[in-house]
Amino acid sequence: MHIDIDKDVCIGAGQCALAAPGVFTQDDDGYGILLPGHEAYSDDPSLDEAARACPVGAITVSG
Repeated sequence: MHIDIDKDVCIGAGQCALAAPGVFTQDDDGYGILLPGHEAYSDDPSLDEAARACPVGAITVSG
């Protein structure tokens, strides 16, 4: 699945890292980023939950 985080929308709530800790983490400023090895794609089943958990809809999962 393809993962996109809109950095202009992300507010750093951290819900992505809580919902899918194997795919997301937070950078030094608290904004969501993908863990190394998940730069754009992953088959982690928790991705949809992470996208739904984002309070501002900054995460898009497709494919």
